[in-house]
Amino acid sequence: MHPKQQVQLATELLQRVMLLVHPADREVSAFFREHKALGAKDRAILAETTFRVLRQRLVLQHLAQSGQGPLARRLVLLAWQGSQAYLKAAATESEWTWLQQVRALDVTSLPERVRSNMPPWLLERLQSVLGEECGAFLQAMEAPAPLDLRVNTFKAKREAVLAEFESLGFPCAPTPHSPWGLRLQGKPALNRLEVFSRGDVEVQDEGSQLLALLTDAHRGEMVVDFCAGAGGKTLALGAAMRNTGRLYAFDTSGHRLAALKPRLARSGLSNVHPVQITHERDDRIKRLAGKIDRVLVDAPCSGLGTLRRNPDLKWRQKPESVAELAALQQAILSSAARLLKPGGRLVYATCSVLPEENEDTVRAFLAAHHDFEVLDAARELERLKVPQASALCREGSLRLWPQRHGTDGFFAAVMTRRT
Repeated sequence: MHPKQQVQLATELLQRVMLLVHPADREVSAFFREHKALGAKDRAILAETTFRVLRQRLVLQHLAQSGQGPLARRLVLLAWQGSQAYLKAAATESEWTWLQQVRALDVTSLPERVRSNMPPWLLERLQSVLGEECGAFLQAMEAPAPLDLRVNTFKAKREAVLAEFESLGFPCAPTPHSPWGLRLQGKPALNRLEVFSRGDVEVQDEGSQLLALLTDAHRGEMVVDFCAGAGGKTLALGAAMRNTGRLYAFDTSGHRLAALKPRLARSGLSNVHPVQITHERDDRIKRLAGKIDRVLVDAPCSGLGTLRRNPDLKWRQKPESVAELAALQQAILSSAARLLKPGGRLVYATCSVLPEENEDTVRAFLAAHHDFEVLDAARELERLKVPQASALCREGSLRLWPQRHGTDGFFAAVMTRRT
């Protein structure tokens, strides 16, 4: 592709994404469907440039002020993730001169509110939660996330899958905490590899794997993944159950559950039963009340622990939307709790880093449900033979951070219903 055309397409894509009408990954996918002639390398450059702008938006917008021409084009030039020779060929002489001048600037001298690349309300909240560690968190969130895989232990062993990837020339290593995980270097086209197509691995962040592990599902049990989405944790639970018992995957979105079907087919699991519900009080939930051994509630949340993968979320979320989500999380958790039999286990989790979606939600739930008590997550992880379990937890709950653990930001509390 001609350099000028490549930069022009990147500019068009960025203009669409910056409207924040839809999630960035959805906009990028739609754009690529409209431009089917784009090769894999071109797609990677356009996507990575777009996501760099989303990650470093405030700094790049500040630097772009000294340039001329459409703002989206200036941002693309500043954030370009492709060949510099291509970029020079696409830029005008004045643009290239300006770009070199901007690159010589020391961005560390910019005000903190700019360097943070966070909306002011969120920066204030993060500083209150993290204190002196906030800077490390912000830096970690501007780096792309690693590629973590979960080995489908129903079909394969981690050591064998690791050896297969290395034989194919893809260096990888076991994840440091999850006994199911592998971390790959680079980003190979997994869907072209037999190890993926036969269902031996699924893409899943190590932190997400630990949520499923904490649920501690066993053979022959009745288990519910209450907010299943596309089913990543559902499949992990099904493999842990060794394809026995009955595993319900509840979600209000038929579209998300449809995305589970091909993954389920690859997994080889037959104990999974996807169920679309209308809301958390659906009659189908009432019919299972008091019958379930384990319930995992990975609740709808702000997603602010996944900014490495979804940097547009920090621009899409507002304080008001977080408050609305906290109320929804309370309703979902209370409804899910009714499913459990005495002695059953309830895991409440989010991929948020905000206490009002995490610790505050659990405290409010326990205050209203005296028949539940909290189990110490560190002890549970130690029992499950997770290395350095205490370093993953705080005040009895799982608390994962990208700057500490290399995972997305996750929270999980483990509770049980008293007998």
